[in-house]
Amino acid sequence: MANLHVTPGGAAAEAAAFSLPETAISRPLDAIVRVVGEAFSWIWAILIVLIVGNVVLRYAIGTNFVALEELQWHLYAIGFMMGLSYTLLMDGHVRVDVIAERWSHRRRAWVELLGLLLFVGPFIYVVVAYGLPFVERSWNLNETSPAPGGLPARWFIKSFIITAFAFLGLAAFSRLTRVTAFLFGAPRPIGGTRATET
Repeated sequence: MANLHVTPGGAAAEAAAFSLPETAISRPLDAIVRVVGEAFSWIWAILIVLIVGNVVLRYAIGTNFVALEELQWHLYAIGFMMGLSYTLLMDGHVRVDVIAERWSHRRRAWVELLGLLLFVGPFIYVVVAYGLPFVERSWNLNETSPAPGGLPARWFIKSFIITAFAFLGLAAFSRLTRVTAFLFGAPRPIGGTRATET
């Protein structure tokens, strides 16, 4: 499993890395998050083309389109939000590895468990709970851009708040089952064993 290490001793950091076992629950959830994450990764290529196009329009032709600038912001927001679940799945989020690499695998798993339960889970709940009325209000008003020539259907971009955090919830729940499989043996790990004091 990939892990982002920011320590100078790359070989030592890689040796300290560990993988959590898969479970019957995590395997299909991970597959869904992976497919969606890889599909949305194309947004970055589209965004680069759009940015270059906007620069050419502004400086070479001397004009710009508000809708294209807004689309640029919207694609960035969608790419960033939809990338959250994929990053959690791939264990690519930034952590303080200079400390974590010195811990046993069991201790690291406990920190991960507490982080998922005390921080990630409640954060997802708050964003979705407050995001639903936010999106619903935009839908009911048929909200559009206040700028002349801006994009219509602003509720569409706002709906990605709910979508992205729903996928983040799937990734977090999958990760949680893998951590509990590692620590407690439940749900039963696929091709793995419970944690030892390594």
